[in-house]
Amino acid sequence: MNTTVMGSNKEVRKGKLSQMNDQSADKAKISVNDLDLFYGEKQALYRVSLDIQEKEVTALIGPSGCGKSTFLRTLNRMNDLIDGVKISGEIEIDNENIYQSSDVIKLRTKVGMVFQKPNLFPMSIFDNVAYGPRMQGIKNKKELNKIVEESLRGAAIWDEVKDRLKTSALGLSGGQQQRVCIARAIAMKPAVILMDEPTSALDPISTLKVEELIANMKKDYTIVIVTHNMQQAARISDKTAFFLNGEVIEYDETSNIFSMPKDQRTEDYVTGRFG
Repeated sequence: MNTTVMGSNKEVRKGKLSQMNDQSADKAKISVNDLDLFYGEKQALYRVSLDIQEKEVTALIGPSGCGKSTFLRTLNRMNDLIDGVKISGEIEIDNENIYQSSDVIKLRTKVGMVFQKPNLFPMSIFDNVAYGPRMQGIKNKKELNKIVEESLRGAAIWDEVKDRLKTSALGLSGGQQQRVCIARAIAMKPAVILMDEPTSALDPISTLKVEELIANMKKDYTIVIVTHNMQQAARISDKTAFFLNGEVIEYDETSNIFSMPKDQRTEDYVTGRFG
């Protein structure tokens, strides 16, 4: 692994696409400034700058290969796992530059992630949800029981699995598995939850349940979600960023992005002219 992090530039705040008239950068949960990312010689992100507000759902949209998943992975430093990645610019979470901190484990506890396909461990439902807390040193059975129940309730699946906690999580339906993955993330008590197309492998009914869950979860978490589904972004997000060729073309209230975008490329994408 050979990840290089280069210098930052806070001056870009002045021209940041994400600054709304009624919001200032210092209120942002996540503040991204002048972010460039390279895979070897190939540049994947160009001068990405935006502020993500606390306890909102922010959707990242754009055609395949536009950089939205790459950007999502910068928020918990998952790109560190790829050889030859070079990153310049700045990402702050709660005013702390995450690329100047060496405690990646702490970061990934604070910033949970749910992937495109459910990635449960081959163990019981209980042990899947309790896995993270146990790794943090929590061994008390009563405390673990409380964490597991609260997390499964938070993921709106407790009533469906409470009588089968000792059975394999892999025996659940795809939608149930994804909600257990969300419960596993919640069990770590994160501040931010990243979701990379979390419903793309699910049927419409399971998708609706996960969308309802996301809408309810924003009371407690800052959520950033990558989605190819325009209707989904419109339904569940407060703000939307449109990525194209590694750049943020437009970032605004979701209602504005879909009803009165400022950039013609955004309008062409959300109306289905390309993508």
